[in-house]
Amino acid sequence: MDKTIVVSIAKRKVHRLYKKYVNERKKVKAHDENNEAHVGDTVRVVESRPVSKEKAWRLLQIVERAR
Repeated sequence: MDKTIVVSIAKRKVHRLYKKYVNERKKVKAHDENNEAHVGDTVRVVESRPVSKEKAWRLLQIVERAR
């Protein structure tokens, strides 16, 4: 997958019935035009027009590089 990154979006919300915090995670594929993101980087993505069948997000910026 050239020019594609898989981003995990984590969310923490309260369960309606049990009033307990639950961690949710969603994985999306995002378009990385210059192949600048690497494994472990913290990135910011934005929703965009569909680039392919599964890619409807694009890389906006790299917030923090992995060590």
